[in-house]
Amino acid sequence: MSHLSLSDQDFENQFADTTLPPQLFSHEAHLRLAWIHIQKYGKEQAISNVCDQIKVFDQTHGDGTMFNRTVTVVAVEAVAHFIGKVKAADFPTFIAKAPRLKTNLKDLIKQHYSWDIFKDPAAKEVFLAPDLQPF
Repeated sequence: MSHLSLSDQDFENQFADTTLPPQLFSHEAHLRLAWIHIQKYGKEQAISNVCDQIKVFDQTHGDGTMFNRTVTVVAVEAVAHFIGKVKAADFPTFIAKAPRLKTNLKDLIKQHYSWDIFKDPAAKEVFLAPDLQPF
């Protein structure tokens, strides 16, 4: 089973109420969550929603240490950027037209940050703005 076997609404609902099986929440599913929320609520609300929900999901299904606010904000910003460049009516079409999000997100991040935001303890708690170039 894959997150893609669920409708956008079912995926969104199951993630929000933490009933989505944790093994379905892959990197691609993270991007899909951002895509759904940007489409429905706009970028700023999507950032808030996705950060809050991933933090709760991590506390529910993990040990509460995996959530990284900066990485989550960056992922939503990256998805929003590509939404502006790629026309797609659904997530599978979107990710097929913007494969760099799935395969090269870390390289995209390196264009904005001079340090490793994945390992920075402060980045887990608060959003750290990019120091190389803004989004």
